[in-house]
Amino acid sequence: MASSLVFVSRPALSRTDFIAVLQQAAAQGLISKADENSIKTSGQRLVAKFQIEQANHPQLQQAAAEFVDALVAGGSLDYADLCLAAVPAELTNAPQLLLLMDVDSTLIKQEVIELLAAHAGREKEVAAVTEAAMRGELDFAQSLIQRVATLKDLPDTVLVEVGKRIIFSEGAQSLVQRFHAAGHKVGVVSGGFQQILDPLAAQLDLDHALANTLGITDAVLDGTVHGQIVDREMKETMLRGWAEEHQIPLEATIAAGDGANDLAMVAASGLGIAFNAKPALRNEADVRLDFAWLDVIADLVLDDLA
Repeated sequence: MASSLVFVSRPALSRTDFIAVLQQAAAQGLISKADENSIKTSGQRLVAKFQIEQANHPQLQQAAAEFVDALVAGGSLDYADLCLAAVPAELTNAPQLLLLMDVDSTLIKQEVIELLAAHAGREKEVAAVTEAAMRGELDFAQSLIQRVATLKDLPDTVLVEVGKRIIFSEGAQSLVQRFHAAGHKVGVVSGGFQQILDPLAAQLDLDHALANTLGITDAVLDGTVHGQIVDREMKETMLRGWAEEHQIPLEATIAAGDGANDLAMVAASGLGIAFNAKPALRNEADVRLDFAWLDVIADLVLDDLA
């Protein structure tokens, strides 16, 4: 079966520069030819897909990464200019896909715990702990307990206030709509909080949504997390569980996130995507996506562009 190489430009990259990238890929034998007719548009992005017959997928993936690294090292391209993905045939040929995403700094632009901590005057302290946890320097569960403790005695009305400040990442709504239109499933699993996630999941009509539950007593946050903490192992567990529920093989799953807490689900999925990610995840994922549009994921795996 044929794997695919998919080139997606950020909107600011010109068509001329995009064609030049394809020509270099052809000159190096990565693709058979740089056919301008193969270029499609997705919003302001340019997308080109090439089937690579009888490819050794790990070798193709490595060759694609080395190709982009060389362009960046040569100064002709930045990582934020182009996403190049080797997509396995098992995924592109699957009748149904499951996309599972992280929430904070992936589905949405913010880190919710930091927005909540600002109400307690502890934002900088909490932000520093969050950064260390996402880099993989701290145990996530322990860091979450430490950060949630700073929220003790806040009125639960802050959850509504913070919910109003949430901003979806560019392309988040389009991504979910495109996956659903193609008959696929979309879920999110978050180290954040269910009370914030539920309205977002309803707005997007997500198939699955799981996060941590903040303890609330007499309309006041009690500084605790109730139930099992959603850490990296839980994220992988939910990927496997929801895939099984829909009878979707792991080879037909996609996982996207930005930090160390997403490592396990990204590694277990058929296509793991590092979305503007910390090095701990970026260096391990199948795909490096270093520009802001989340719906590039749909460009990579769906065949819905005119």
